[in-house]
Amino acid sequence: MGRQWRRRRLRHRGRDARRDSVWSGCWDRVAAAPAGKMPVAVMAEGAFSFKKLLDQCENQELEAPGGIATPPVYGQLLALYLLHNDMNNARYLWKRIPPAIKSANSELGGIWSVGQRIWQRDFPGIYTTINAHQWSETVQPIMEALRDATRRRAFTLVSQAYTSIIADDFAAFVGLPVEEAVKGILEQGWQADSTTRMVMPKKPERFAKFLALGVRPSHPPWQLLLGTGCE
Repeated sequence: MGRQWRRRRLRHRGRDARRDSVWSGCWDRVAAAPAGKMPVAVMAEGAFSFKKLLDQCENQELEAPGGIATPPVYGQLLALYLLHNDMNNARYLWKRIPPAIKSANSELGGIWSVGQRIWQRDFPGIYTTINAHQWSETVQPIMEALRDATRRRAFTLVSQAYTSIIADDFAAFVGLPVEEAVKGILEQGWQADSTTRMVMPKKPERFAKFLALGVRPSHPPWQLLLGTGCE
């Protein structure tokens, strides 16, 4: 059923995607640093190529002899589904990969372990799991893009959902060292208190308008983090 659904999906596409010491020393370094933006990689330039690669991998699986693709195709396809937050297709793919291929290619299990962290909304776990593996050359760029996309979403979620958050928790949430995370939020116009070790997010303009009008967003903030697709 999963393969038939994906065939229809493809046809439709064709017709029409350190703690205290660090904290205490951070403020002076931030004040002396040049203005910049949150140290988060932007994936916009590679979005089209990842979408194209996804289409190619799907076609290769569909056209594979006996319906069994090669491990590199499975690995890229699974990672790309995670990047695009397409958890349904990721689950279908994981189920139909032959057990013998899974057991002989540990990278596939590593990719799926990242997917499990995404499914559990374990954001620190996502970064930890990605960083814990030595990815192949074909998968590494996708996993790096996934890490960066997750970081951007986490940053956006915190700015929308929190009035204050412990700096260490925020750093874990965005997968950065505390010093780097605090530096980034100060450069974004957020506030931080070195005594309480709290950071106070600055609401995005669009979200602030919702609050000013008394309008509740259509999705809870936690759903916004792992919304459909990647930016």
